[in-house]
Amino acid sequence: MKDQLKPISTAFTRLMGCDFPIIAGPMFLVSNEALVSEVSNAGGVGGVPSLNWRTSEEFTQAIKRIKQKTQKPYAVNLIVNKANPRVEADLDVCVSEKVPMVITSLGNPKEVIEKVHSYGGKVFCDVVDLKYALKVQELGCDGVIAVSTGAGGHAGPVSPLVLIPYLKSKLKIPVVAAGGIATGRQVLAAIVLGADAVQIGTLFIASNEAGVSAEYKDAIIKAEPEDIVLTRRISGTPAAVIKTPYIEKVGLEIGFLENLLLKNQTTKKYMKMVLAVIGQKALEKAAHTTTWKNVWSAGQGVGFIHEVLPASEILNNLVQEYWEARGAL
Repeated sequence: MKDQLKPISTAFTRLMGCDFPIIAGPMFLVSNEALVSEVSNAGGVGGVPSLNWRTSEEFTQAIKRIKQKTQKPYAVNLIVNKANPRVEADLDVCVSEKVPMVITSLGNPKEVIEKVHSYGGKVFCDVVDLKYALKVQELGCDGVIAVSTGAGGHAGPVSPLVLIPYLKSKLKIPVVAAGGIATGRQVLAAIVLGADAVQIGTLFIASNEAGVSAEYKDAIIKAEPEDIVLTRRISGTPAAVIKTPYIEKVGLEIGFLENLLLKNQTTKKYMKMVLAVIGQKALEKAAHTTTWKNVWSAGQGVGFIHEVLPASEILNNLVQEYWEARGAL
């Protein structure tokens, strides 16, 4: 076991000072202090969105507690577009607490990069295509997270078989593969394609530490890849969720009026904010209570998830499977 769990050295692990190139993806409502610290202490990088706490003050206290639980690198996700009124305050928290890694989503990360670099932190940016990846590289980010098809939440449109090597051939910074990864063999495949690390979300929903209901975790275990559908009803942007009776009932597309308001330059920003708030409320209710209105975010990696385990054991299994797959080639 010791030999199988030897460190996996990549540009990412050398940059972040971790043992394994595996990020537990920051997931809305799912990631928490326990999940972050367990993954980081086990040698990966635990991630959490700042918006998992209701206020910036609560977020500050959570980061302080995470720092008490682990001295290893961890990550915070910031949504940096105008729909997030807390971005400035939460960024200030990251700076004051010297968060080792910040992952940005949706928007211009320029200010985040400048402020996080001021104390030596690293910034990785979610991307789904080369155009945006080149922009954030030019702004000085330390790496990109290539979100491809198969991912939970807001999945990208391009196959990982294409997106990872394509970005790697065009960029000078590390590329992290995200989307559908739930086994060590897939971690190896991503690295063979050129990835410097992987970001895994759905697998860690089925962890002891994940802050969601037992029903949500059970749904992850029972779901098959074919049960994952893309819906615009959550935020106006296609998001991957488990197909439940409620999702089938309401459909996958937003209404005519909502769509019209999203296309109008004057109302687009406000409509996105309204849909984001409505979507967050739906996800929050389903994550913690069981109702017939279940909206459970998940990626296509559900097909490989069969039980709920401690987060550290999930990470260890991934690493063991990685070395076994590599040795079998």
